[in-house]
Amino acid sequence: MLATIDTAHLKEELNTPFSVSPEAVAFYREFGYVKLKNVLSPDVLSYYGDIITDLVFKLNKLTKPMEERTTYERAFLQIMNLWREDDTAKEFVFSKRLAQIAADLMEVEGVRLYHDQALYKEPTGGITPWHADQFYWPLASPKTVTVWIPLQATPMEMGPLAFAEKSQAVEIGRDLEISDESEALMSQSLTQFNLSEGPFELGEVSYHAGWLFHRAGPNVSGSARKVMTVIYMDKDQRIMQPKNSYQKADWETWLASAPVGSIPDSPLNPVLFNR
Repeated sequence: MLATIDTAHLKEELNTPFSVSPEAVAFYREFGYVKLKNVLSPDVLSYYGDIITDLVFKLNKLTKPMEERTTYERAFLQIMNLWREDDTAKEFVFSKRLAQIAADLMEVEGVRLYHDQALYKEPTGGITPWHADQFYWPLASPKTVTVWIPLQATPMEMGPLAFAEKSQAVEIGRDLEISDESEALMSQSLTQFNLSEGPFELGEVSYHAGWLFHRAGPNVSGSARKVMTVIYMDKDQRIMQPKNSYQKADWETWLASAPVGSIPDSPLNPVLFNR
C-alpha cells in the first residue's frame, strides 16, 4: 500500500521560522554568500521537487541537441515563475522560512519576490559562466539575494554553484552578460578573490547577493542537476531606469513596467516576509 503524504506537515515546515545565526549573517555581509545546512527536509525536497520537475519538463521549449546550443543554452534548462503555473509550486516559492532567511541575511525588515527560476543542468550540460545576476535587474539597491536550492545532493561532478568571495564589493564586470566572454574576462579578473567551491548536501542551500560573481561547472554525472531558485529583494526596493536591453526586458516581464523610482508593489512582486 502506498504511504500517504502528509502535505499539511510539509507546508508547515516551509512556513516555520529558521534560526539564522549571527555568524551566518556576518559571513554573508562580508563574503556575499552563505551556505546553510538542513534548511529543508528530504521529504519537502522530494514532494515539491517532483512537482517542480514535472513543470520544468512540461514548460521547457529548449529541445535542440546539446551540440547545437549556445554556451548559455548548454548551461541549463531555465523555467521562470513556476508559482504562477501551479498552486503547489507556489507553496514552495512563497515559503516564509526561505523568505525570512533572506530578510535576516540582508538585514532588512521584509522581502518581496522578484521572480522564481528553475535551473536544470542536464547530463553533459556545460559550465555556467561567471556572472553577477543583478546585471539583468533594473533595481536601484544592492539589497537583493537568490536562494539556490538543490533538489538532490549535489556532488562536484554535477556542477554545484561556486562563489568568488567578496566580489560583490567591487565594481568589475558589471556590464557583462552570461557568455563565453564573461567567462574568459572574469576568470582573469576574479583571480584576486578566493574561490569557494564544494558539494551540497541534501537539504543544504546557498544564498548569494545580486552583485556576487558566481559560476558552476559542467554536469558530468548521469543525472540532471535539479535546482530551484527564488530571487528576493528588499520590500522597499525601488525600480531604476533600465541600463541595458536585458534590464528593460526584466522591467517589462517581472516588474509589470511599474514606474521608474517606485516600489514594485503589485501582485507580481508580493511581500513574502515582513517582521
